[in-house]
Amino acid sequence: MFGKKSMLYIFGGAVIIFLSDFLFGAGFITIGTGEVTGVYFPTGSALCRMMNQNRKTTGIRCSVEATEGSLANVQGLEKGNLDFALVQSDVAYRAYHGKGSFRGRTAKHLRSIVALYPELLTLVVRKGDGITKLTDIKGRKIDLGASDSGTRITTDTVLHAFGLRESDLHYMKAKDTDEDTAWLKSGKIDGYFGVFGHPATAIKDAANLLPIDLIPIEGKPVDALVTRYPYYSKGVIQACYRGVGHITPSLGVKALLVTTDKTPEKVVYALTKTLLKNFDRFKKLHPAFRSLDKKALLRGLSIPQHPGAIRAFKEAGLLL
Repeated sequence: MFGKKSMLYIFGGAVIIFLSDFLFGAGFITIGTGEVTGVYFPTGSALCRMMNQNRKTTGIRCSVEATEGSLANVQGLEKGNLDFALVQSDVAYRAYHGKGSFRGRTAKHLRSIVALYPELLTLVVRKGDGITKLTDIKGRKIDLGASDSGTRITTDTVLHAFGLRESDLHYMKAKDTDEDTAWLKSGKIDGYFGVFGHPATAIKDAANLLPIDLIPIEGKPVDALVTRYPYYSKGVIQACYRGVGHITPSLGVKALLVTTDKTPEKVVYALTKTLLKNFDRFKKLHPAFRSLDKKALLRGLSIPQHPGAIRAFKEAGLLL
C-alpha cells in the first residue's frame, strides 16, 4: 500500500511530466484544409500522418480539419481555432497586407512555413457547348465560387483583367464541387471555376460522369497579372482527365502551409523538419506532389516565413 506522502510524490511527478511535455512541445495541433474532394484535405492528412508517426520524438499529435478553404482558414487562424492551415499564396498576401476583402484588417501575425504545389485557376465546362475561350462565358451560367472564397478572389481578378464582370454573366453558386458537377451535367450551369492542384479528385469525378473540357486562360491579360502581382505565375494543366486530351495553360498560385507568430518556434520547427526528413515519401502520397523538389518549397512564399521553419531549412542546408 502506498502512503499519502508516496501518492503525493507519484501524483506530483505525473503533473511535472505532463507540464514538461506541454511546455516543451507536446500537445495537439490542427491543420485546416478544404473540401475532402480537393487537394488541401489529402495534403493536410499526409502532413498529419507523418507527424503522428513521429509523435514519440516530437510529442505532438496532429489532426486535420475539413474547411471551406483559404479564407475560412485565415479566419480560423485569426480566431485561434486552427494552428496551421493551407492557404492560397494570393489570399495570404492580401490578408497580410490588408488588401481586397481584407481591407482595413491586416493579418500581420500570419507566417508562412512552406510553399507546396502550384494551384491553377481552372474553368470546367461541358464539352462541345460553345465555350472554347475565356471570353465565351459572357452571358452564360457560370459558378464563380463563393463570395468569401479564395477561388472567387482569383477568379474576379482574372475576369477583370479580361474586361469581364459578374454582371456580364448569369452567376450561379453551388454548395460544393459535387453540386457543380451535378448542375453541369443537368445544364443548370454551363461551367464553373475552381483553384485546384492537379490532378484533382473533383474534376476526375466530373470527367467520369459527363464529357468535360478545360478552357485555356492565357494571353496579354495573364501576362500583365504575372508582371503586376508577385504571387501569380503561369502554369499548365496536364492532360490528366478523361476526355481532355490537351494541355491547358492557366494562371496559378502556390498552396502555402501557414501559421501565426503565436505558434511556438519548436512546434513549427518539428513540423517542418518532419516534412523535409520524409520528403521523398511525402511526394508519393498524392500525384500533385510528384514534381516537387525541396528548393521549390521556398519559392512563392508571399508572406514572411516563421522562424521555426527558417531554422529547419537552415539545418537542411537549403537556406544560408
